[in-house]
Amino acid sequence: MRGRALRFTGPRQVALADQELPDPAPGEVLVRTLVSAVSAGSELLAYRGLIEPETPLDPLLPALSGRFEFPFGYGYAAVGEVVTSGRAEGERVFLFAPHATHHVAAAASLWPVPRDVSLDNAALFATLETALSIVHDAAPLVGERVVVIGQGVVGLACTALLAGTGLEALVAVDRLEARRAWARELGATHAAGPDDTILDVLGASGADLVIEVSGDPAALELALALAGLEARVVVASWYGTKETRLALGTSFHRKRLRLLSSQVSQVAPALRGRWDKARRREAVAALAPRLGLGRLVSHRLPFERAPEAYRLLDDHPGDALQLLFTY
Repeated sequence: MRGRALRFTGPRQVALADQELPDPAPGEVLVRTLVSAVSAGSELLAYRGLIEPETPLDPLLPALSGRFEFPFGYGYAAVGEVVTSGRAEGERVFLFAPHATHHVAAAASLWPVPRDVSLDNAALFATLETALSIVHDAAPLVGERVVVIGQGVVGLACTALLAGTGLEALVAVDRLEARRAWARELGATHAAGPDDTILDVLGASGADLVIEVSGDPAALELALALAGLEARVVVASWYGTKETRLALGTSFHRKRLRLLSSQVSQVAPALRGRWDKARRREAVAALAPRLGLGRLVSHRLPFERAPEAYRLLDDHPGDALQLLFTY
């Protein structure tokens, strides 16, 4: 069978290419894509050529077995329906796979989409799993003062999850007022710009926990400044080749800050006795209809207009929050 797939062919260059799909082997199924979500974080790094070419796409996802070496396919948030036997034909499933019209995938790798989950909410399963992983790594405590820097879709998902944890203050930080408004709607107690006097909200003792998910290396310096004595700073951004400079001087050392990297590919070691990826994904499927993050979808474009979609995200980040390809 023939299909079409997206390829990053050079910095800021994308194209759709024909591809020949093999017949499904035993244990595999053919999936026809319905929608796929575009990440304004990792995918824009790939689109701009800001990831080292030798970096594996994702060593833990079979569908992303190559490297960030042009040309390559990318994307990891597709929702489709099964069109071959082996599972219930017509069943809706989520799969971690590049943007393409069709996929041949191992049946065991598919994530069933519950009937009460809309396509838009299902397309954000990977986003919500990332946010849940960040919150697990951050381990917020009831009564803490928490700051989330960056209110893109992952940051907003973190805000929505944290809003139910009994915090004294949940401060969302973003340059864009529209995103700050979303943060307030999703449960932030305060929303501010990076140049606002955020410490007035936190008080003299600063934040107990700061999560940096803006994608901007400069925001990490703000995170360290807002963190109080012996606070935790969780870095969830992927900067790629963007240069990061930090002032790790007297304040950093005297405050005894803990700097933690968060990445969704693995479950945190401290949780592995009770949590694995299957349980985390079950939690995401249950949370998806309750949080309703699909309402963050701002643009839907036909797959054929993929070059236009990436230009929109690259040139006008304030105009697009979450973009979906439709098929």
